Amino acid sequence: MNFMKKIAYATTLSAITLAPVVSIQASAAPVAASAQQATTSLVQQLSGLQRFTADFEQTTKVSNNKAVQKRGLTAQHMNQTFKGVMKVERPGKFYWETTSPAKQTIVTSGKTVWIYDPDLQQAIRQNLDDQVANTPALLLSGNTSQIMQSYRVTQPDRTKLYYTLYPKQDDSTFQSLTISFGANKAPNLMILQDSLGQTTYVRFSNLKVNQAIPASVFNFEPPKGTDIIDQ
Repeated sequence: MNFMKKIAYATTLSAITLAPVVSIQASAAPVAASAQQATTSLVQQLSGLQRFTADFEQTTKVSNNKAVQKRGLTAQHMNQTFKGVMKVERPGKFYWETTSPAKQTIVTSGKTVWIYDPDLQQAIRQNLDDQVANTPALLLSGNTSQIMQSYRVTQPDRTKLYYTLYPKQDDSTFQSLTISFGANKAPNLMILQDSLGQTTYVRFSNLKVNQAIPASVFNFEPPKGTDIIDQ
């Protein structure tokens, strides 16, 4: 399984709690931001995050079982919650450690991506090319000036800090990505939808914004005896 599938997320913003709260009295429909306004607003949110850490919970659900089975995929990870820790530092440094129910670590310092599976004693090494850099998770640590080039950004309610992004490339691993920001102006939710009808929710908690992160976190060294696979 390649890097993009390892951390792919998927969804549309439908009946989740990001929708504007309806008051007792009827209120006007939310006004969406223009494409330029939405992109500028998202860039401002991400640019203010030079570094941050968070705990995460990731759950994937399937709305089209036939499509998944037709592609020969299994549902072993469906409706199962994965927990772990994420650490990000701009530009390009990213650490994603799944701690339960299985262990796996994904690390990049900006040039090389490592995917380490301690149970298999195996580490996959990949170059951080443009295709990999445009995956949803690395959007958080990437170059904000490239967002407009890679995504069509929408902001359904210009008074709310949530955005839905649509990749411009046809070969993207996902169809849409929604990202929401909390009171501390850090991401608290990412949701993504792919062509197979899979929806992945990633919720962040215990966020710490712009606090120092040791440089060693992003410098992965395979433990002795690890089988290294170059892709």
